[in-house]
Amino acid sequence: MLLPALTDFADENDDFRVFVGTGFLVGMICALVAVATRGERPQFTQKLGFLLVTTVWIAACVIGALPLYFSSVNVTFAGAFFESMSGLTTTGSTVISGLDSLPRGILLWRSLLQWLGGIGIIGMVLLILPSLQAGGLALFHMESSDKSDKVLPRVNQLTGGLIAAYVVLTLLCAIAYTSLGMSFFDATNHAMTTMATGGYSTHDASMGFFDDNRILITSTIFMILAALPFVVYVRAFLPRRFQLWRDPQILVFLVICLVLSFAIAVTRRIINDTPFGEALVSSTFNLVSVITTTGYASEDYTLWSNAAIGIFFLASFLGGCAGSTAGGIKANRLVVLFLVVRASFRKLVRPHAIVRLKYGNDDISAQTIQTVTIFFFLFFGTLLMGTVLLTAFGLDLITAFSGTLTALSNVGPGFGQIIGPAGNFSTIPDPALWVLSAAMLLGRLELVTVLILFFPSVWAD
Repeated sequence: MLLPALTDFADENDDFRVFVGTGFLVGMICALVAVATRGERPQFTQKLGFLLVTTVWIAACVIGALPLYFSSVNVTFAGAFFESMSGLTTTGSTVISGLDSLPRGILLWRSLLQWLGGIGIIGMVLLILPSLQAGGLALFHMESSDKSDKVLPRVNQLTGGLIAAYVVLTLLCAIAYTSLGMSFFDATNHAMTTMATGGYSTHDASMGFFDDNRILITSTIFMILAALPFVVYVRAFLPRRFQLWRDPQILVFLVICLVLSFAIAVTRRIINDTPFGEALVSSTFNLVSVITTTGYASEDYTLWSNAAIGIFFLASFLGGCAGSTAGGIKANRLVVLFLVVRASFRKLVRPHAIVRLKYGNDDISAQTIQTVTIFFFLFFGTLLMGTVLLTAFGLDLITAFSGTLTALSNVGPGFGQIIGPAGNFSTIPDPALWVLSAAMLLGRLELVTVLILFFPSVWAD
């Protein structure tokens, strides 16, 4: 909190006192907790891991909400918590209007929340609590759907490699934005929220404020890099370990982005008579922004055509790759689901045939199939329940459904006049904001991590 405090102090904005005071308060509480929990370390278990991951995220969101609530920004605590949850889960939905006139300290705080949430607080937990050892890797798996093999022998080495890749890519992105004409402050903030696939901007018009196709192309490239498994960047520096297409989800993700972007550009050329080059740049940027769950927008793409809206609606479900900063269903689950369906069809035609399911070079286990099936059931069940709850709070069906979807997929903008790419969540009632905050947490921690805590059988023994 000292970074936004220094920024506001330099700007002679009184909000610096809020950051200093809140930082001191949180620091004192954390010191007391550290003193109170000295002594014998508890034995790591799966149960403790699920509880720890969930409570760390909730506590971090409460802490992130405090400066927003006590600052000059006029938001309720529900709104501040929603903004903090949206930041740390890298969703990008906001209840704050007038970003162009907002104090720079608040803008920086929002970007920092997303940047920290991008790689996950779990990365810092692994560095700060190395005594968890094997438990640390289990925590990484609980927060992320990345089940890749251990590319480095020690958890701390893997964590350090992931964070190093994240920091280096963020710096490269900031340099690229600065070289294209962004101010240092704008470039820094947008680099953090680009690599976090979060989408918070320093302007109400988002990336449309800069009106520069070069910035859109650069942002598209870095959003794609952020949506790839970060283990790929660690492997790139290991001898004879770098194989980009080793993971099938990478190729699937890139093909989906290419095909859907081209389809939108073609529809705009035919329906709106937009020059194809211009249509391709803006279509690719906005599509990649949605599919990677970043949530930037260069314009209101819901005005392009009904065909474009349909494609963006589909993209809101998909997400990036497992082990990245992106949210959504993720490409690896789509690959597994396709392979399972294809194998089932083959069995219908040849009942006695033995069909082996392989993900890349590895066999797909029955446990993996079960996990993917459970995720899809929980995802769509939660989507329907969230929609019903939001309609009970007075929201129309389109706003309720797309709001739940964008929260659960961590996309950011929804559909409709209220929460579409040209709107925000400032008019959503507080009870609905609490529901959406819960949906964002469920989506970021991939449902099972949180929902398992509500089953009494988990705590029976």
